[in-house]
Amino acid sequence: MSTSSSPVKIAGSPLIQSLKSRENLDFLGAASQLVIKDIGEIHSRLLDHRPIIQSETRYFIKQFEEKRGLREMRVLDNLKNSICETKEQTLPQCTTGVVQERLESVLKTLETVNQTILRLQKRELENSKIPLFDKTWSAWYRYADHLLPRL
Repeated sequence: MSTSSSPVKIAGSPLIQSLKSRENLDFLGAASQLVIKDIGEIHSRLLDHRPIIQSETRYFIKQFEEKRGLREMRVLDNLKNSICETKEQTLPQCTTGVVQERLESVLKTLETVNQTILRLQKRELENSKIPLFDKTWSAWYRYADHLLPRL
């Protein structure tokens, strides 16, 4: 097991660091140093999964954010399209029909009310003319009675 082509840093292995702190590797033989380095590499690859887990976690978060962003953009785009369609097509159709029906019914009601008010006004005018007519004739008769005896 050669350490020159290994992508994992051997010096960062906790096992090697613990060995370095306990004893100096200089007095060990070259074969012992290679064995210890290989053990450190095996330990790093088999038991130290932090770099792999960190990179996988970053990749998962990146993918999740991208997919979530795209999904939310699609949902917002669909909402925008349906709102525009409703505003431009459905709403004018609904309002023109409903408004026309409502306006026609309001116009009919107003015409009926207007005719009723005109009839009431005519009646009131006629009723107010009768007492005035009676009052005028009674005043005329009194005046005429007052003038006739003198003649």
